[in-house]
Amino acid sequence: MTTSGLNLYSQVFPEVITPEVRQKQEEQEKEKLAFQYYGSKDYEKALELFRDLYNKQPTHHHYTYYLYCLTALDQYTEAEKLVRSKMKDEPGSYRYEVDLGYIYLLTDKPEKATRIFDEVVDKVKPNQANINEIANAFMSRQLYEYTIKTYLHGRELLQYTYPFHQELARIYELSGNYGAMIEEYLDLLEQNPSQLEYVQNRFQNALDRDIDDKISDLLRESLLKRNQRNPENRYYGEMLLWLSVQRRDFEFALIQARSLDTRFSEGGMLVFSVANLSLANKDYDIAIEAFAYLIKKGPLNPYYSESVTGSLQAKFLRITDGYNDKLSELQSLQQEYQDAIAELGKNARTVVLMRDLAHLQAFYLNQLNESLELLEEALGIPGVPENLKAEIKLELGDIYLFVGEVWEASLLYSQVEKANKNDPTGHEAKFRNARLSYFIGEFDWAKAQLDVLKAATSKLIANDAMELALLITDNMDPDSTYTGLAYYSRADLLIYRGQDSLAVITLDSISMLGLYHSLDDDVLYSKAGIYIRNKNYLLADSTLAKIVRDYKYDILADNALFRRADLQAATLNNKTMAMELYQQLILDYPGSLFTTEARKRYRQLRGDFIN
Repeated sequence: MTTSGLNLYSQVFPEVITPEVRQKQEEQEKEKLAFQYYGSKDYEKALELFRDLYNKQPTHHHYTYYLYCLTALDQYTEAEKLVRSKMKDEPGSYRYEVDLGYIYLLTDKPEKATRIFDEVVDKVKPNQANINEIANAFMSRQLYEYTIKTYLHGRELLQYTYPFHQELARIYELSGNYGAMIEEYLDLLEQNPSQLEYVQNRFQNALDRDIDDKISDLLRESLLKRNQRNPENRYYGEMLLWLSVQRRDFEFALIQARSLDTRFSEGGMLVFSVANLSLANKDYDIAIEAFAYLIKKGPLNPYYSESVTGSLQAKFLRITDGYNDKLSELQSLQQEYQDAIAELGKNARTVVLMRDLAHLQAFYLNQLNESLELLEEALGIPGVPENLKAEIKLELGDIYLFVGEVWEASLLYSQVEKANKNDPTGHEAKFRNARLSYFIGEFDWAKAQLDVLKAATSKLIANDAMELALLITDNMDPDSTYTGLAYYSRADLLIYRGQDSLAVITLDSISMLGLYHSLDDDVLYSKAGIYIRNKNYLLADSTLAKIVRDYKYDILADNALFRRADLQAATLNNKTMAMELYQQLILDYPGSLFTTEARKRYRQLRGDFIN
């Protein structure tokens, strides 16, 4: 019965509480109070209670906290007496000898402590339970060196029938010996390959705390050596692939995936996984290379059609996300799309290709009629899943907005939202409708929709909604109007429609008319994007630098710093400057969403990922 249960029982039936029950109730209350004092570091009061509890019930639990209180209060003489009495009562339990040595450490008698600890290790028996008991005794006092010695000695006594890999790896990690930790976990994997998932989880936990990539580098080095010594052990290759993905080093991940695929006849599964991960992480060159490997296997390969689609998507994004979208490259890509559709046919499996081709034609090649016809044709193909139809309708809505058919766009967005109310596709449609309202100056309506979307299950949509809602909320004029924001949203719509020169004029109007100044950094950031799209990279660089210099505490400062570093690395070919900017972002904006990627790119520029 719990303490609260006893109290209630005694209130309802006071006449039937026996002295034994009453005593047990009092002891429980006393123990509870002792722990309260101990938790608040009132060791003197806790000591009196634990001493009394121990004298009445000399359990190891009471002994432990009695000893803690004594050492916390520097009462080492009484502490030593307590330990020696336990040694006398339980002569076969060596954990009390460890406690005695620990007291000698606390009283500046290291020679005595060392002698006792060495004797305890020598007394270890070839028994797993005994080894664990002594190791745990050292462990509880944070005596990691002797914990390790105990396990290593026990390993030899047991003739490696139980090598304590997991236990040793944990202690090595706690003591900061990451190299030894890695070797123990990899030895465990070699001994028992079924532990692959467990080993990966343990390394994942360590890597999550690996701020300076020390563990990551050590693990990679060890895996490479083991893989070279024993190339037929597939688990080292799988671990190298796994680690490369954790490091987002997709180039090396592809090398490993192809090696495993060739050596163990994987059928392309691992390469396909790396291809999609590379695509998701915007490493387009590696994604294209990986998809090409699968395409070369021919149409009978189960990943063939998906690889054709993925390759084209990667090529499209490489052009449109980069800084060198040449017309000739876009036209060449359009031909690749058309060839792929001709080869695979227009069916439910290729509507994604049709959708992406329509986007390319509308937004980059000014082939509006062709793009609209292609999307309408895609909607009429039988067997297309409803979620994919919804995506095609969203694309149609985007194109209508692009050409100025605002209400047609809103109608399509509303249809998709109504048909997909409680899923991410519906949330995306609602966001696009809210963005449309923002574009045309209906700010209050837009904000009302965005406030609903802040709770969306999709983190990306919720973040986009919050960002746009903040833009509206933070830029209301002093007279509760949106005059400045109206110019800014109009410029945003012009940018969306590719009318960059008009957008710049509209953005300049905000400062020329002396309108609300809180938009200044937003204006500069939008102009920098326009300059980049128009290949005016030096002007873009100076504009981004101005944001970092003059608005370093505003919300766009880290965005501008990251984008400037990327510009320096990718287009202006100034790797030294790019590294300085990435480092500045890491140091000045440690909480930025770009910090992790900045650290990765900094290390790449430094040459850390050379294979």
